[in-house]
Amino acid sequence: MAAAGKRTENERNKPIFCELSANDLEPEITEIESLCVECGKNGITRLLLTKIPYYKDVVLMSFECEHCGCRNNEIQSGGRIAEKGIRITLRVATSQDLNRQVVKSDYTSIHVPHLDFEIPAQSQKGEVTTVEGIIDRSIGALEQDQPRRREEFPDTAVEIDLFIGKLRALKTLDEPFTVVFQDTSGNSHVENPKAPLKDSQCTVTYFKRTKEQDRVLGIYADNEDVLLKPIQEGEYPLEQIEGEVLSFPTNCPDCNSPCETNMKLTNIPHFKEVVIMATLCESCGHRTNEVKSGGGIEPQGVRIEVTITGRDDFSRDLLKSETCDMEIPELELEVGPNILGGRFTTVEGIVAAMKEQLSSSTAFTGDSSDSETVNRMEAFIAQLNEVLDGRRKVTLILDDPAGNSYVQSLTDDGLSDDRLKITKYDRNFEQNEELGLNDIKVENY
Repeated sequence: MAAAGKRTENERNKPIFCELSANDLEPEITEIESLCVECGKNGITRLLLTKIPYYKDVVLMSFECEHCGCRNNEIQSGGRIAEKGIRITLRVATSQDLNRQVVKSDYTSIHVPHLDFEIPAQSQKGEVTTVEGIIDRSIGALEQDQPRRREEFPDTAVEIDLFIGKLRALKTLDEPFTVVFQDTSGNSHVENPKAPLKDSQCTVTYFKRTKEQDRVLGIYADNEDVLLKPIQEGEYPLEQIEGEVLSFPTNCPDCNSPCETNMKLTNIPHFKEVVIMATLCESCGHRTNEVKSGGGIEPQGVRIEVTITGRDDFSRDLLKSETCDMEIPELELEVGPNILGGRFTTVEGIVAAMKEQLSSSTAFTGDSSDSETVNRMEAFIAQLNEVLDGRRKVTLILDDPAGNSYVQSLTDDGLSDDRLKITKYDRNFEQNEELGLNDIKVENY
């Protein structure tokens, strides 16, 4: 038996955030005595650190006061704040769109342009709900004080009744409407009922936060003066760290347990220097690798099309940056830049990574999945297996606005490779906005 106050080996290796399971009859719940805001006496808050489908690590909180019966439930993200904020624009046209599952954080604002209606960020707690659930909750909040308003402010009550009627009309779907979710923390999500196929009704974009938005999230640049100090030529020569493996402490992206990340600067022939980072978690066994460009953003974006016909094409080296979208038109598959992150692998490796992530996703294999979704996923994975087995010819497209992605050519000059097409293009305003280039001042600075 382990000594008191010491964790056993199994406890040390157990992930902090465990997946929900029907077989787990006794999940690890933490109970904390806390003050009841209704009666002023002490109640009990229960905390459960877990993973749920359609989301990441979460903290489920439930408060109950045995004295006055007050109850409260809340969900908070247990993961880290994303590097960028997220904006999700959903066009609601069918009953299936109303039933889409929505995960929203405390920092999510919701806007319905059709009614000029907005739910500000931090006015509601984070929750897992549906589009219809958001409308119902808004109706309930507006109706809450209507009896008192009808007595004290009858004109205002009439206007609110009319607006509640407009909200109810949204659910009848007499005409399509748009809902915009904007989350500065980047931890919101709207279900794609057609996954893994492209969601034609939903558009996802990412934006760089302002200093004010960072401060709302509790992010402060205390060393801002140091960061803005220009690096003198030769002050940090790359030759001193190239080839050297550096380690620094971090947290596992899967279970959030403490672990270490190894980092190495390397040079890709005929391309540029990149930083390769690898993390291995001893608690849950999760492995991850990520690649970031060692240089800046290129003057132009790049679109790379490689036709996969056999083993030669599978063996091509491939660098996918963290700003690169991927697409396989024959399978109607689109992968956003944040799905797989930055990777240095092969064409076969990137296709296998897409298959692995889809196969292990709790959004499609968990208890909340319906048979139609599971069947569609199994059929799609079978198509990916045909590609990996060389029985299906497809085209892999990498579109990187930052120009930091690369696919190896099978010829020395890189021009006579008829199965590889590389196109440089000028970025549009929206792409520059996502990369944070529109706000950069380079003249008279």
